[in-house]
Amino acid sequence: MNSNPVNLGVRFLLEIAMLVIFAFWGWHLGGPWMRYLGVLGLPAIAAALWGIFRIPNDPKPAPVEIPGIVRLLLEWALFGSAVWALYDLEYCRLSFAMLIIVILHYIVSYDRTWAMLRNKRYDLMAK
Repeated sequence: MNSNPVNLGVRFLLEIAMLVIFAFWGWHLGGPWMRYLGVLGLPAIAAALWGIFRIPNDPKPAPVEIPGIVRLLLEWALFGSAVWALYDLEYCRLSFAMLIIVILHYIVSYDRTWAMLRNKRYDLMAK
């Protein structure tokens, strides 16, 4: 189910939303210089973590291979931080909506999630 185009589209939109939320949160963190550092730095750090630390064959070669459970925890930490950022910015309903969408995404992607929990290789291209 993970390779369903609709699910892949939802995942892509969640990733983009996460980066936008981090930028928005960074803008509201502090003084003038901190704003610019937050707007540029928070999304850059999140994107770097997301792109560098991957499980094997997901779907491209991983620059740094990590176990599936670690990748799952990383994804949940990043999405959870985005949900927290929305809550911290007092967008409580939007925060709850994003949390529900993330949970539903991982339920629908049960095959990939289960493979990551078992620390098995998941070959997206084979599905």
